[in-house]
Amino acid sequence: MSQLARPDLARGQITPDQRHPGAAQLPAENQPIPAWTVASAALAPALLVGGWLIAGALQPPSYSPMQQTMSDLAGQAATDPWVMTVALFGVGGCQLATGIGLTRIQMPARLLLIVAGLSTVGVAASPEAATGATPRHLLFAVSCVVATLVWPTFVMQRDPAQPRVLSIYGSLLVTAIFAALSAWLLITTQGGGDLGLAERLTSLAQGLWPLVVVLAIRQADIGSQGVPVPGWRTRAVRGRPRRPL
Repeated sequence: MSQLARPDLARGQITPDQRHPGAAQLPAENQPIPAWTVASAALAPALLVGGWLIAGALQPPSYSPMQQTMSDLAGQAATDPWVMTVALFGVGGCQLATGIGLTRIQMPARLLLIVAGLSTVGVAASPEAATGATPRHLLFAVSCVVATLVWPTFVMQRDPAQPRVLSIYGSLLVTAIFAALSAWLLITTQGGGDLGLAERLTSLAQGLWPLVVVLAIRQADIGSQGVPVPGWRTRAVRGRPRRPL
């Protein structure tokens, strides 16, 4: 009489990961973006705009937001310069936090955002003198503009399942827009009458883009889990889950 084969206990054993699929630890590049990263990315442009609005309201009637820069609001010759200074410190801190928490993008892009945050902190820590901008102030300001200008090209992703705004064409388009704004800002520094306006628009556009990236990645994660996201079109990719473009 043939002996019955005994069941393979190891094969039939259920692991904790099989009982609780969500318990498996995802790689760092696939983990969801923390909520505090979204908050820091949203707070940076809010602090920037709030700072120049409040600080500008405290200036004498001779102050012109169209012609004078945010550095003028934080400079030694300004009225209540601490308002814009605190706002700039907050913006720099938010950029640092966003660069640290945005683990879903490549490390060079994260480092560039951290450099932009450190440069913004440097701008706040080296206010303009009453006689004009100091070399250290200009160095930090230029460093911040350059870092945020090239940042979209380091964020681009070749994966067709990723959001369209992070595609090669989307990232290059944003970089071209930032380059045009930066060129306008450079031209106005040579005697143009709208220096304040050019600086504000350039800073706001560059400050909003990290928030767009964070929200795009989070919405792509929601779409990949089968939850429809309004305003995002998806398509099937062979061997990959459906993700927003």
